[in-house]
Amino acid sequence: MTRPSGRSLVAHLTFFLIFFLALTAIHWPVLRLPYFWDELGQFIPAALDILQEGAWIPKTTLPNVHPPGVMAYLALTWKLVGYSLLSTRLAMLALAAAGVLGTLLLTIELCREVDGTPALVAPVLLLCSPLFWAQSLMAQLDMPAMVFTCFSLLFFLKRQMGLCVAACTILVLCKETSLVVPFVFGCLLIYQRRIRQALLFFLPALALGIWLLALKSTTGHLFGNEEFTHYNIAFQFHPIRLPVTIVRRVFYLLVDNYHLLGTLVIAFAILRTQVFNKYSWKVVALTAVLQTVLVSVLGGAALERYLMPVIPLFYIAVAGALSVVAPRIRITVSVIMAAGLMSAILINSPFTYPYENNAAFVSFVRLQQQAARYVETELPGQTVVSAWPFPDALRRPEFGFVRKPVPVRAIADFDPQTVLALAGNIDVLVVYSRTWEAKWGVLQAAWVRRFLETYYFYKPQITSEEIQRDLGLTPVARWEERDQWIQIYTHPRI
Repeated sequence: MTRPSGRSLVAHLTFFLIFFLALTAIHWPVLRLPYFWDELGQFIPAALDILQEGAWIPKTTLPNVHPPGVMAYLALTWKLVGYSLLSTRLAMLALAAAGVLGTLLLTIELCREVDGTPALVAPVLLLCSPLFWAQSLMAQLDMPAMVFTCFSLLFFLKRQMGLCVAACTILVLCKETSLVVPFVFGCLLIYQRRIRQALLFFLPALALGIWLLALKSTTGHLFGNEEFTHYNIAFQFHPIRLPVTIVRRVFYLLVDNYHLLGTLVIAFAILRTQVFNKYSWKVVALTAVLQTVLVSVLGGAALERYLMPVIPLFYIAVAGALSVVAPRIRITVSVIMAAGLMSAILINSPFTYPYENNAAFVSFVRLQQQAARYVETELPGQTVVSAWPFPDALRRPEFGFVRKPVPVRAIADFDPQTVLALAGNIDVLVVYSRTWEAKWGVLQAAWVRRFLETYYFYKPQITSEEIQRDLGLTPVARWEERDQWIQIYTHPRI
C-alpha cells in the first residue's frame, strides 16, 4: 500500500482548484439558476429539512429510499456559508471538481504502462460531456455517486482498503444503487481468499441498512413509500420496457454524443492489443457493467443521469484505447469527440429525452421563472392551476422563483381529461412543455406516440384550442426558448 506524499497532495489540490475554477467559469451564467424538477421536488426540500429541523427523514416532501448523504452535505454547506442558490450551485461544482480529479487519478492508475499522455483525455472528455455539464450544477445524487465511484475504484486498485471502505460507505449513503460497487470489491476479495478484507465491505451495506431501518421506523415502509417502490422496482420488470431500457443504456453509453468513435477505438484495442488485459481494467469493466445492469433494472424513469457513475469509466477506457493507435488518429478522435460532446450541450437530440441531459434544463427553468414572475406581479392573489413541478416553484420562495408564496392548485398532468375535469373552477391556468416534443423530433411520428402511450403511459397534452373552447380561458402570456414553451391562461372575469 502506498501513501500520497506531501508533494502529491499539493499537486492534487492544485488540480482540484483548476478543475473547480474551470467548472465555475463554464457555468458562470447559471450559477444563480433556480432549481429544476427533482431538485425542488425532492432533494432541496429534504436538505432544508435537515438544516432547519434536524429531520433526516424528510417532512416537507415525500420520503423515499434515497439516503441522506448529499442532502446532509448541502445542509452542512448552508450551515457554514448560508443558504442561497449560489452556495448550492458552488457546493455541487466543488463535488464535480473532485470527480474530475478522481477521473484523472484513476486514469493515471490504469494507464501507467501505456504510451502517450492519456491521463488528460478522460478528464477533458468528462468536462465536455453534456450530461456532466448539467449534473455537475444540480443538487441531485448521481454526480456525487460518480465522484465516490471513481475514488472507490482508485483506492481499491491501490490496495488502500481503509480509504476504499470509507469511500464506499459515503458512496452508498449518496445513492443506494451504488451498493453494487462494494459488492463487486467484496466478491473479488473473497475469490482471492482475502476474507478479512472482504468482510470490511459489509460496512457500506450496514450503513445503508441502518438508513433503511430508520426510514421504516418513521414511515412504516422499508423504502419510504409504496408508490415510489412500485415505480422504481416493479415498473421496469416488463417484457417490453426492460429490453427498451437496456437498448437505451447501450445507445447512450456507446453511441450517442459521438461516443461511437470512442467505442470503435475501444473495440480495436480489445481485438488487436493486450492493453485491457490487466486485472485493474477487468475490475473497472465488471463494476461498470454491473452498475449499468442495475440501473437498467431499477428506476422506473430510466433517466440517463443514472449512468453518471459509469460515464467517466467509459472515457478512461477511451483514453487507454487511444494510447495504442497512431498519434494522428489519437489526436483526431480526441478532438472530434470533445467538439461533439460540447456541441451536444446546446444541440438537442431528436429523441425524447430528459431536459436535464444538457442545457435544455436551463431553458426549462428560465421559462418557469418568467411565468412565475408574471403570475406574482400581474395576477396577485389568484390561485394558479398547473402540473408539477411549477406548483412547488410557486409555493416556496426559497426555490428562487417568487418573493412570496403564490396560491396554487396542483394537478397530475396536462392530459385533457385531467384539465377539463376542473371546468368552471379555473381562473388561472399555466401550461408548459413537460416533455421534449420538438416539431422535428421523433414524437411527431404516430407510431412512436402509440408505443409510448401503450407501454409508458404517455399522454398528449391539452391543446390551446381545447383550453379556449372547453374552459373559456384566454391566453394572456407566452414565452418560448429552444423549442420549449410556457403559456398562461386566465378567465375573462379576471
